[in-house]
Amino acid sequence: MGKATYETPCRCQLCKKTFTKGSHLKRHMRTHAGVKPFKCQLCQKPISNNSNLKVHMRTHTGEKPYNCQLCEKSFSSSSTLKSHVRIHTGERPYKCQLCQKSFASSSHLKGHMRTHTGEKPYNCQLCEKSYAKGEDLKRHM
Repeated sequence: MGKATYETPCRCQLCKKTFTKGSHLKRHMRTHAGVKPFKCQLCQKPISNNSNLKVHMRTHTGEKPYNCQLCEKSFSSSSTLKSHVRIHTGERPYKCQLCQKSFASSSHLKGHMRTHTGEKPYNCQLCEKSYAKGEDLKRHM
């Protein structure tokens, strides 16, 4: 009798994102380590891996190849589409361990955590104000 093969996902211990291959997890870990060996030829932005560089290039081209089947919106990355679909399904898999609020995306949870830590990483280059959310800095500008 043949042995069944199952792909066991590899999970990032920092953000809980899963990958089907260990090499993809290894590449992903660069994002947490701050290692960014790739650079956009148009704007010089440093990027952690070739895959993210391809997605980043879509900000310059405007390409949005991932379409939501439930509404008219389209997205530049499959992960952004996946997060968007949660708006329709109501799924909120990212839970705050401190207050039990849950979120549809890891980035929303990360922003929420700043309400607990008081961290304000978005700094105005013109004055001394800082903000917990990037959109608050944009509004300020």
